[in-house]
Amino acid sequence: MLKFLALGAGAAATGLAVPAEATSVPRQALRDRPRPAAPVVPAQRASADALRLPVNVTDRLRQIQGYASATSVNAGDPIDFHVAVARPQPFTVTVHRIDGRGTQQVGASGELSGQPRAVPVPDPVTGLIDCDWPVSWTLHTPAYWTSGMYLAVFETRDGDRALTLFVVREDQRRSDFLMVVPFTTYAAYNMWPMDGHTGRNLYRGYLPGGKSGGIDQRAYRVSFNRPFANGGRPKLFDLDIAAAKWLESNGYDVTYATSIDLHEGRVDPARHRGLVFSGHDEYWSGAMRQVLDKAIRGGTHCAFLAANNVYWNIRMEAAGRVVTCYKDAVDPAPGRFGPTKLWRDLGPGHSHAEGRTLGVQYNGIPDRPAPLVVREAGHWLWAGTGLRDGDTIPKLVGGEADGVFPDVPVGYGAQRTVLSESPYTDAKRGRVVQNTSLSVTPEGTIVFDAGTFHWPLALVHGRYTDARIQRATRNLFNRMLAAK
Repeated sequence: MLKFLALGAGAAATGLAVPAEATSVPRQALRDRPRPAAPVVPAQRASADALRLPVNVTDRLRQIQGYASATSVNAGDPIDFHVAVARPQPFTVTVHRIDGRGTQQVGASGELSGQPRAVPVPDPVTGLIDCDWPVSWTLHTPAYWTSGMYLAVFETRDGDRALTLFVVREDQRRSDFLMVVPFTTYAAYNMWPMDGHTGRNLYRGYLPGGKSGGIDQRAYRVSFNRPFANGGRPKLFDLDIAAAKWLESNGYDVTYATSIDLHEGRVDPARHRGLVFSGHDEYWSGAMRQVLDKAIRGGTHCAFLAANNVYWNIRMEAAGRVVTCYKDAVDPAPGRFGPTKLWRDLGPGHSHAEGRTLGVQYNGIPDRPAPLVVREAGHWLWAGTGLRDGDTIPKLVGGEADGVFPDVPVGYGAQRTVLSESPYTDAKRGRVVQNTSLSVTPEGTIVFDAGTFHWPLALVHGRYTDARIQRATRNLFNRMLAAK
């Protein structure tokens, strides 16, 4: 059963049950908490940027592949890696932290014994593929390691290479910003093994003959206990890497967590000025939404830097290692937040629609990158960019996009400002309009939604780089730091 929270005058209900303490965070604590310097990872020998290392394995040959025992680990605690090789041979693991320049190597294993491991048979009902490979190596993270996004790079003696991503947290440290890495969405898109017959994700599986099928072949449950396809690179994690590199290169005080930490209650919004949802954050449990609601009610700002966020309701199962989402199929065991389908289709009216919180919500997939068309150029977000109403930023609307739904009012009594109005073409929907949104509650809490996948890519060097978006994003984060 869905539960609802009655709010006082001037605020609109979101329809999510929230603990009583969610509304009682003292705002003075947000203004006055100290800003400790981040611990420094000791200098290491020069090493290649792990993001640029060639990853040459395939899911058909499976030369070397591995996964971590958790999506994140608190600094000072251990994390296990489960690794398989195609034929018995030694391999090594190097550990790298992503920073403003690329990566820095911070640790390594000795030579380890590699053994072949079986690919599990998918569950015949749910399509779940869940490996039970033994631990190959345990990394005992030093307590002084800096919170961040880390890569474990696996390399055989033959020179085959794969990787996996994990996050190091600093649970006892306050920071201005907490970046939440969307591992639940990574799992939803993971098609491992892409071998022509076995792999499944929450979108598709394989047809007889090896062609990729559709929803009739998809899984309903996906596990973190398996490697990521594509040599270990999660789909769209370049958005999160771009955000992390920009935050760090601009000197912001930032720590990191994952969507699993959000679900498990390891994120206390009151310890941060703002929560940063860096990439494509599509799959949300009810517990994750409760933390987001607690953040906004307690005065912690929220920045969604991409698009199509808070879209599917999911259940986290098997101690947080399995993501369950039946979508349009019948959910055989709905939880207390309802069946695992679109949030916007849960509850009466639009009470659970993501636009109630974000100001905008997913409305399509541009068939090609389109220009972002600026609105409200006098708003403080656009200050110093030189932009005027109607100016365009080339190719910024791409991947997926969000827009205003007039029948979905913004909650929290917030005032929404629409900062772009960008026409694009969706192959199924025809002409659609993208909107960037910024909402402010009566208490001054900011909720920003960029409304396009290309926004974080514009923050770093690459094909979508744009100094005006970089300036606007600095304006956003600096306002969050200054806001009372």
